[in-house]
Amino acid sequence: MAPRKCVADARWIWRWFSGPRQQLGLLICIFYLVSTVGGQIRYSIPEEMKKGSVIGNVAQDLGLDVKRLRSGRARIVTGENIQYTELKTDKGLLVVNDRIDREQLCGDVTPCSFSFEVILENPLELHRIIVEVLDINDHAPIFANKDEALIFEISESAAVGVRFPLQSAEDEDVGQNALQNYIVSPNDHFILNQHANPDGSKYVEMVLQKPLDREQRPRLSLKLIAVDGGTPQRSGTVNIEINVLDANDNEPIFNQSEYKAAVVENAVKGTSIITVNATDADSGFYGLITYSLSKMKGSAADIFNVDEKAGTIYVSGQLDYEKDRKYEVRVEAKDQGGLTGTSKIIFDVIDVNDNAPIINIMSFSSPLSEDSPPGTTIAILNIKDADSERNGQITCSIDGKIPFKLENSLTNYYNLISDQYFDRESVSEYNITITATDLGTPPLSTSTKLHLRISDINDNAPLFDKNIYSAYVSENNSPGISIFAVTARDADWNQNARISYLLEDTQISGSPVSTYVSLNSETGVISSVRSFDYEQIKQLDLVVRAQDGGSPPLSSNVSVRILIQDQNDNAPQVLYPVQTGGSVLAEMVPRSADVGYLVTKVVAVDVDSGQNAWLSYKVQKATDRALFEVGLHNGEIRTVRQVTDKDGVKQRLSVLVEDNGQPSRSATVIVNVAVADSFPEVLSEFTDFSMHDKEYNDKLTFYLVLALAVVSFLFITCLLLIISVKVYRWRQSRVLYHSNLPVIPYYPPRYSDTLGTGTLQHVYNYEVCRTSDSRKSDMKNMQAMSQSLVSVDGADADTPHVTKQMAGNFSQMSTLVSPIFYHSLSVFHMTSYIVLKRSCS
Repeated sequence: MAPRKCVADARWIWRWFSGPRQQLGLLICIFYLVSTVGGQIRYSIPEEMKKGSVIGNVAQDLGLDVKRLRSGRARIVTGENIQYTELKTDKGLLVVNDRIDREQLCGDVTPCSFSFEVILENPLELHRIIVEVLDINDHAPIFANKDEALIFEISESAAVGVRFPLQSAEDEDVGQNALQNYIVSPNDHFILNQHANPDGSKYVEMVLQKPLDREQRPRLSLKLIAVDGGTPQRSGTVNIEINVLDANDNEPIFNQSEYKAAVVENAVKGTSIITVNATDADSGFYGLITYSLSKMKGSAADIFNVDEKAGTIYVSGQLDYEKDRKYEVRVEAKDQGGLTGTSKIIFDVIDVNDNAPIINIMSFSSPLSEDSPPGTTIAILNIKDADSERNGQITCSIDGKIPFKLENSLTNYYNLISDQYFDRESVSEYNITITATDLGTPPLSTSTKLHLRISDINDNAPLFDKNIYSAYVSENNSPGISIFAVTARDADWNQNARISYLLEDTQISGSPVSTYVSLNSETGVISSVRSFDYEQIKQLDLVVRAQDGGSPPLSSNVSVRILIQDQNDNAPQVLYPVQTGGSVLAEMVPRSADVGYLVTKVVAVDVDSGQNAWLSYKVQKATDRALFEVGLHNGEIRTVRQVTDKDGVKQRLSVLVEDNGQPSRSATVIVNVAVADSFPEVLSEFTDFSMHDKEYNDKLTFYLVLALAVVSFLFITCLLLIISVKVYRWRQSRVLYHSNLPVIPYYPPRYSDTLGTGTLQHVYNYEVCRTSDSRKSDMKNMQAMSQSLVSVDGADADTPHVTKQMAGNFSQMSTLVSPIFYHSLSVFHMTSYIVLKRSCS
């Protein structure tokens, strides 16, 4: 709140005095200043402010400069031992110096304040400052014995409206923050009445508004809460414990209005049957209960008795189920105040389970077909128990997990039926144990066993171990030899499992399979009918059927593959060189041939297979073994050393071709080699060779002339075509020359013009296929004109000059034509040579 300030200014008085009155005026002024100059400021602050908190700006509120506070050595003067405030002369602020507790400072006095003076010197000034301390809600209402409960003992017969004074709470705060109200925890029996004392304090009373019942709630726990009116609101609590005192207002009550118990007929005396229980809601002396049995009619009084304190009823006589099956008895419970309660007890006499069930088999069917559907009745049983009620009630069961169940058809009759389809191949018989058990205690049971056999039906086809069988037999076998045996199994039994083997009617190379093999229908043994030749047939594919003896029969098939194994029964056959019966064929080797020169290649085959067809070549005989050798695996005949002039023109080699069979087979071929550079040398050495047949030569000459004509026609046609192309290209080049366009040369693919050898590649591989009549032909493979294969006889002596001249002419011509026809010229050269030679002969 804004401070109130009163300051008297006396400077005008000093101006009024002058001259001789100045000294007197000075004294009066000083007196006036001391007695009148001063101000009073009032501040209001809440209690419990922190140390250093600003209360107010004293310099500003007094209208003083901060420099005046420092020059006047302003200070606070108080008569209290505790200085609650502090003056900051550098800023002119009044701040809290110590904790200010309103309750400790003023207690219940309101309003609460403290004051002090601020003194300044030069000139002397005195100012009073009053600080009012406002209350905050920092104290909760407190009960004097808050840790101890308020205990009351009230009889359950207390009248409604009885008052019970309660302890008051204390709150050190004042005003709205002081104690305002009392609250009791919710309950059905008590309410609060609040009253005010003359001094303004409050007190409270607890008033009974609903009767107490000790049997329902013997003890009540309440809470009394005192709350103040501050913000936030504070409260204090104290517990109230009320013990309800008992009065004999309740009779004993049994926990059941009617008891039922069972007792076996052979129970001995003293056997406990049942214990009854009655309770009295009263406590202490009034809650003590004694039990007794009411007067009973008949023999029940001699059979049952009761324990007065425990309420246990036991057997005191002899029970007889056949005489009396039920008893009714009344039992009483009495407390010490004379109040009584009653209940009824019904005793059921239980028959003793002394008879086991009896099982009679009325019908039983065995064996049973395995195709019987589920639900088929197998046996009818009659089961009885001489006992009564539960002792005579029977439950039937089948031991183990088997596909059967029992169904109750009539009273005491049961049907044994199948529960699923049967499979004789899995289980061929069942041992069925049927047990009948009664419901007595302890239960008695009887068992009987049935042996059921399952009869077979033809429901399984024969099965082979494999889907495909493979067997092996060597060729050239003896007819009738056993090759292989197939085996099938049938899971059925007896006649249904008897298997016969049949050979399906199939064709092998157009012939019935029965012409190759036979099959034993009982054992499944496959035997050969003929001797096999691997070169004619390599395998036999059969289909064997296994059929059982059921009705209808079932069958299954299996494939059998018989593989013919090769034997070394064929010798190698030489395909080249061909051994003719007329003229002698010779391979020509020039004397300039170097080491490794390929003379020829022996080509042979073996119709056998595998290692029986692996061929090896070796020189058996030779005119000069040091000159030639044959490749072990390829049959190539090559020179071993350089051919010299000393080597004879006529060379003869005998080459042995041998297979790798056991035992091995072989063939021999004669290879004639002519070592010469010219034909006359060859002819002079081979004049003793036989002449060709005249008719054969005429036919051959005719075909050679015809071939020469065809080749000549093709040659001339190609020559004209080349000239036309040349002319066309020359004219095109002239046009391009006059048009000043750049000329880009064109080369055909794979073109190569090396030493005028043409566009074809240098190396050629030829594969010659000959027939069985190839021996009648003198055609041989030529090797680039440097190697000649010749067939000579005595009539060829006059022809060397002519053939040489023609060969020279063709050589000159080959340089003139386009390289693409070089090969055609070679063919033409060779054909012309042969025709001329034949004509001369």
